[in-house]
Amino acid sequence: MSLREINSKMVEATVLPGQRLFSQRGAMLAYKGDVSFTPNMQGGQGGLMSMIGRRVAGEATPLMSVEGSGTVFFGHGGHHVHVIQLTGDTLYVEADRLLAFEGTLRQGTMFMGSQGGVMGMVRGQVTGQGLFTTTLQGQGAVAVMAHGGVFEVPITPQRPVHVDPQAYVAHHGDVRNKLSTALGWRDMVGRGSGEAFQLELSGSGTVYVQASEEKL
Repeated sequence: MSLREINSKMVEATVLPGQRLFSQRGAMLAYKGDVSFTPNMQGGQGGLMSMIGRRVAGEATPLMSVEGSGTVFFGHGGHHVHVIQLTGDTLYVEADRLLAFEGTLRQGTMFMGSQGGVMGMVRGQVTGQGLFTTTLQGQGAVAVMAHGGVFEVPITPQRPVHVDPQAYVAHHGDVRNKLSTALGWRDMVGRGSGEAFQLELSGSGTVYVQASEEKL
C-alpha cells in the first residue's frame, strides 16, 4: 500500500518512479525527495469525456497529479483521515471526501438511482449529496476525509446496516443503498426520536461511518 495513516489527520504516500497518485489540490503538507505536483485539468482519471461527465454530475473536485520519487504527507482542513484498501472491487464515495488515491484505480461516477431506485435518488436530494456519486475501482489505496474519525461496519445479507445520512462516508462491496423513513405519530406531534431518515445498506460489504453528523 502506498498510502498509510501516520496519525488521525495525516497520511503518508510513497511515490515511486513510473507510478502516479492523485490528491485533492492543496492537500500537500510536506514532502521529501524529487516529487512534482501538477494540477490535473481532467479532475482525475478517465480522460476528457470522463471529466465532462464528472462536471455535469457535480463530482469534479479539483485534483493534482503527484509523480516522482519520494514521500509526501497529505492532510486537509484538519479533517480526520482513513485509508481504504481496494482489492478489485468498487468504492462509492462523495468527491469532496477524497484526500488522495492511487493512480491504479479507475475513477467514474454513478447515478444514485442505479443503487436503490427512486429512494436512492431521494437519498441524494435529502442528504444534499446530489444525484451522483464518485466511484473508484480496482487495486489500490484511497484516503478519505471525515469528521471525528471513521469506523467500519460490516454488511451481511442477514443483517442490513442503517446509518444516519449525514454520518455516511463511503461503502464498497455488493451493496444496495436506499433511504428509509421511520416516521411515526410521535414525529407528527413533535415527540419523535429525531432520526426520521436513515440510510439502509443491504448485501455484502462494508460501510464507513464518521463519528459526527456534521458534513464536510
